Amino acid sequence: MEKILITGNHLTVEDVVRVARGNCEVILSGEAENNIIKSREVVEEFIKEEKVMYGITTGFGKFSDVVISHEDIERLQRNLILSHSCGVGEPLPEDVVRAMMLLRINALAIGCSGVRLETVKTLVEMLNKGVHPVIPEKGSLGASGDLAPLSHMVLVMIGEGEAFYKGERLPGRIAMERAGIPTITLHAKEGLALINGTQCMTSIGALTSFDAEILLKSSDIIAAMTLEALRGIRDAFDERIHRVRPHEGQMKTARNILRLIEGSELTTRQGDIRVQDAYTLRCIPQVHGASKDALGYVRKVLSIELNSVTDNPLLFSDTKEVLSGGNFHGQPVALAMDFLGIALSEIANISERRIERLVNYQLNDLPPFLTKKGGLNSGFMIAQYTAASLVSENKVLAHPASVDSIPSSANQEDHVSMGTIAARKAKEILFNATNVLAIELFAASQAIHYRGKARLGRGTERAYELVRSLIEPIEEDRIMYTEFNKCYELISSGKLLRTVEDSIGNLEI
Repeated sequence: MEKILITGNHLTVEDVVRVARGNCEVILSGEAENNIIKSREVVEEFIKEEKVMYGITTGFGKFSDVVISHEDIERLQRNLILSHSCGVGEPLPEDVVRAMMLLRINALAIGCSGVRLETVKTLVEMLNKGVHPVIPEKGSLGASGDLAPLSHMVLVMIGEGEAFYKGERLPGRIAMERAGIPTITLHAKEGLALINGTQCMTSIGALTSFDAEILLKSSDIIAAMTLEALRGIRDAFDERIHRVRPHEGQMKTARNILRLIEGSELTTRQGDIRVQDAYTLRCIPQVHGASKDALGYVRKVLSIELNSVTDNPLLFSDTKEVLSGGNFHGQPVALAMDFLGIALSEIANISERRIERLVNYQLNDLPPFLTKKGGLNSGFMIAQYTAASLVSENKVLAHPASVDSIPSSANQEDHVSMGTIAARKAKEILFNATNVLAIELFAASQAIHYRGKARLGRGTERAYELVRSLIEPIEEDRIMYTEFNKCYELISSGKLLRTVEDSIGNLEI
């Protein structure tokens, strides 16, 4: 299997996915190893000179004015990890934990953190051999970085805490022994360098943004199917309309829809049936496009954060200086994650309104609730309820976390980002939004069934055939949630998108 070379400067979201979900192994570049060694030499030199340096020869947070004796330096770093392991809640998913380990390795590889090469290689070995620390999902303020989550990661490195290894949840020391990885003793600066950073929020954000791209492309496919099912007007997607308001996402979405419905016998021209469609059809480019542009911003922020040093203090080996700053503050990621959550909520919002147009016989010429024997059968009545419930929950979750701050460490750390909460919310919103789109996919396919043998567009036909390969049209009421789950899997796995793109080429994002 190809290995990903860690340099500290070239990691991408796609690399994160390959390591976190594809178990791709990683290896440190020679340059990264040299940078780590040079940075450590500065720490060792300063310790010999007995210089006062934050977190190396002093306490942490409000205790930064307490000088630590030379003989207590290692104990200081161990105590830091033990005392900061304060997470609560369910363990983070394996892919998030693997991403956290990868991002911490990449940040340390830049060579501004002062850790030993042996310490970084221990984390590399854990990642490559599948020792995954048990990291509770809650407890981070997002400044000074993700202290609690990262502390749980480091616990296993020193033989404490718990880890998953080959499907078992084990004491950390046992997991390391079974994997054949020696535990370490933290030396000066190392504990702080390992836990002071934004790797938890950034890991969740990177994986969520990757999945969001699949969802946003898929939302164009599903919306195009609904457009056909409702005999929508294709003129609204004319390039001339979007050229005079040239938001990038808007123009891309309009082009996607036209490619998807090319050759359709179901879409209409303005004036054929009606002059204008409702906003949920006519404004697909404007709404979907705005969310795509938001995702573009999020990906830009994450690309920077993936390849950044986010601990404190920072060591600069070329000038042999140690500088205290605030790169651990998660505000850039916090804002981006709140923005991503809002953008995904809007995709679900407009999808639910399209579902309503599909099931409400007062708004279309289809059977009420997409069932022929209404009354005896309820059809898709409660499917819309579920979509509405998910959309309502998203509205609560979309309230920004980044506007909140509770001072900590006796007011020394008096403004925090709540970025990890923002990232976790965005992930949950993505789950809800994907389920709403799954319901629309199911409902649009049912509505298309009632249109008889009319030819679909080049792209939507492939999508409809894929759904039909798994789900028969609803003739009599049957259990619905199992069908929702099939549609959810088609979207979240990327199979719906791949099937359509195999036919018409890649959709724009």
